Amino acid sequence: MHQYLLEPRTGEPFALVLRDLPDPSPGPGEVLVKIHAASLNYRDLLVRAGRSASGGSDPVVPLSDGAGEIIALGEGVADWKIGDRVALTFFRDWISGPFQMAWHGAARGGSCDGVLSEIVTAPAHSLVAIPSTMDFAEAATLPCAALTAWHALMERGRPLTAGETVLCLGTGGVSIFALQIAKAAGAKVIVTSSSHEKLARARALGADETIHYLETPEWDREVWRLTGQRGADRVVEVGGPGTIERSLNSVAAGGVVSLIGVLTGFEPTPATLFTLVKKNASLDGIYVGNRGMFVRMIAFFEQHAIRPVIDGRFSFDDAPAAYAALEGAGHFGKIVVDL
Repeated sequence: MHQYLLEPRTGEPFALVLRDLPDPSPGPGEVLVKIHAASLNYRDLLVRAGRSASGGSDPVVPLSDGAGEIIALGEGVADWKIGDRVALTFFRDWISGPFQMAWHGAARGGSCDGVLSEIVTAPAHSLVAIPSTMDFAEAATLPCAALTAWHALMERGRPLTAGETVLCLGTGGVSIFALQIAKAAGAKVIVTSSSHEKLARARALGADETIHYLETPEWDREVWRLTGQRGADRVVEVGGPGTIERSLNSVAAGGVVSLIGVLTGFEPTPATLFTLVKKNASLDGIYVGNRGMFVRMIAFFEQHAIRPVIDGRFSFDDAPAAYAALEGAGHFGKIVVDL
């Protein structure tokens, strides 16, 4: 089989190398999955740069998000059969319950092997059945970005309710899934972007209001105006230090800012955290989710006929170009590699 490896290079980004290896065999409790599609997340750029919280230093198969079909069963596997269509979970061993730091030791595409491989060996407990309404490319976008948005809006604390307002920063994978989930839940959605074309696409997906943040740099004031001086009940914060202060300014009293991404870097934030206190608001750290959340999310997607938005597709041999497209930040939704 063929698979990519990220190999460390001293003082340089990891090298993405294609290798030809013998086909694996499943051990007890494992299955083999023939991967048909994989998708990229911003975290994959961090892993390649050696900056991910769950990234390892040894050669690792990259990418956390993949979908395919089971082609072999190990001893003792009773819950799956050959031919089942599945996606792999981001955290291999986080099945349910609260997060534990130990789960970082098995984060696919970082601290353990990911899915940019023709065949993947996986514990049977680390799979979910994919919707019959989705093809493999669509299903491959779900494990990280979709589940992160779902966790933030529907699992942490209390679920989003109809009539509430959600602010989505940008139009990457997490933010577009958040837009789709929020609209299905009956919420109002505000989307920001530096592109008029992307904002038009967001409106076509149901965004109620949009803000061009280069033309409106004080976009928190615009959120305040658009919400009648109330603010957004939920803020899907993917920027990090460069945007967190305006996100705190944008949240409504009693609202929640879900801190998800670090698109603006890792420097200490200049935000005045007292803003949270005076608003009785919450700041939640969200890092993907567990298998139980994944199953509930898929049921919601099927109920509301939500289809992932794929902006670019690349062949397996052209996987480096998929990385370049993600790094270029011109995408709307997700980027997929077809195998």
